[in-house]
Amino acid sequence: MMFRRNSQNLSLDSPPPASLGRALRKVWNLRMGTIGALVILGLIATAILCPVLAPHHPYKQDITKRLKPPSWMEGGLSQHFLGTDHLGRDLLSRIMYGTRISLTVGISAVLLQVLIGVGLGLLAGFYGGKVDSVISFFVNCMMGFPFILLAMSLIAVLGPSLQNIIVALGVTGWPVFTRVTRVETLRLRDREFVLAAISLAFGAPRILIRHILPNLLPSILVLGTVEVARAIIQESLLSFLGLGIQPPTPSWGVMLAEGRNYMLMQWWLATFPGFAIFLSALGINLLGDALRDLIDPHLRKS
Repeated sequence: MMFRRNSQNLSLDSPPPASLGRALRKVWNLRMGTIGALVILGLIATAILCPVLAPHHPYKQDITKRLKPPSWMEGGLSQHFLGTDHLGRDLLSRIMYGTRISLTVGISAVLLQVLIGVGLGLLAGFYGGKVDSVISFFVNCMMGFPFILLAMSLIAVLGPSLQNIIVALGVTGWPVFTRVTRVETLRLRDREFVLAAISLAFGAPRILIRHILPNLLPSILVLGTVEVARAIIQESLLSFLGLGIQPPTPSWGVMLAEGRNYMLMQWWLATFPGFAIFLSALGINLLGDALRDLIDPHLRKS
């Protein structure tokens, strides 16, 4: 009886097991990931339905209503909830249409990065030797070269446009995928199922595509999700500098550039596009962190 009572007291006074702490952390991460997923779904819905949801045409100008504050401020107009810009265009409508540009550039650029980076990473990790040395040399050169300078050079040659900004971001962003894929491939090529495929005289393309690549998909998915947010910020930066999307196309970076001359008096011109960039990047990063904790086998603990 004493032993039973002592064991009961010990169980009551002892700290909760470590598994409970891990479970609580997973629940919290899932909660934050759900918030991120809702933000992303909202952005996607806005991008698809902006012709229906936007109260005005994003290119419609009305000089008589230029630089009007948001509707809840003194002097604001009820039909322009977030105010108007220096040409009298509705700011809310332009931000909603800008969602299309940002998501298109972010997703397309990352897909191009994955295509280049994962392909080179598979070759470097599987073959090793000179192939690995050459690819690693180019990766180090690309990562040592300033992104903004390389992107500016590419856009100066290709010209500023939506397609060229996607190419510039895709060409400059693939090394991070190559590094991650190379490390994972080096780890997997000595596993039993790969050695068995090699012993059965399977070709290298079949081994890479059917045996190694499926095991890399969780890491690629997590990294790609985070890189979409980075691509959106980079596109806004280049557009802000005048090297990306060109006016009058409603891009968040273009709207930031147009509002910088009015920041002291008409603060809403730069604040609301900047908040849209922040919100999209935050939502994507929250979802990426949740995906990492849920599906990345290196972070999943028993």
